[in-house]
Parts: sequence; C-alpha cells; structure tokens
Amino acid sequence: MVDQIVEAWRTNHRINLRLIERISDAGMRCTLSTRGGRNVVRQFAHLHNVRVWHLNRRAKSLAKGARTFATYDEPDRRALVAAMSDSARRVEDLFRLASEGAPGVRTIKRGLIPYLAYFIAHESHHRGNILLTLKQCGHPVDSTTRYAIWDWDRI
Repeated sequence: MVDQIVEAWRTNHRINLRLIERISDAGMRCTLSTRGGRNVVRQFAHLHNVRVWHLNRRAKSLAKGARTFATYDEPDRRALVAAMSDSARRVEDLFRLASEGAPGVRTIKRGLIPYLAYFIAHESHHRGNILLTLKQCGHPVDSTTRYAIWDWDRI
C-alpha cells in the first residue's frame, strides 16, 4: 500500500514540475491580487514551504537542512525546482517512515492516506489558482499541458 501512496505523491510532484517547466517567465510573475497576494512563482514557493512546515511539525529529523523561502521571495526556476524536488523526496520519506511506525514520525490523526489526500488537495488547489491566474493574465499554458495534469497513467 505504501508504494501506491508514494506513487500518487510522485505523480502529484511531476505535475508541479511539468507546470513550472511550461509556464513562461512572464507568467511566473502574474498575479490577480491587487493587495500583494502571491504571484505564480510565490504560489509554488508556498507549496514547498508548506511541505517543510509539515516536516518540521511531524518528522523533525526529515526537516533538518530543508531550505524555505521568505514570504516575498521569488526564486528562479532552477532554485524552485531544486527546493520542490528536495521537499517532495522528504515528504516521500515521511510517508514511508510513517507507514513503518518509525519513532518521531507521525501523520494527521486520521492516518496516512488522509494525510496524502490533504497534501494533494492543497497542491491541487494552488495549481487551479495558478492556471486561472495565468488564463486571466493572458499567459495560459497550452492545452496539452492543461489536459496532461489529469492523465495520471502517463505523467
């Protein structure tokens, strides 16, 4: 079962990487906020930061050495991909260790699968915000990319 949990998590991460790869530089700076809310790159940075926050809260040993971004940081694509890939691996380790009942590693009270669902729901919510922002700002991703995020057998 844990292998399926990890594969679902990895697929979710590949979707994020595919979007980061296919969003234009101008698109990464887009926002619909008129009050200083997150632009696209900062939404991705937020996903990474939330992962690290959970690691700090539920598996401190896995959080050691993980870098986070400050609220208004706008990391370049390379730094963003590196940070998100690092935190994705750490969360994968969290899932594996939690499934084994490792000491010092815990999930939410409802268990491991609901915890995976939480992570994917949170990241999917932000991907939806990102796609809407890009569309509304005139920088939509191509239709192949938009549909690929739903083809979990291929991504």
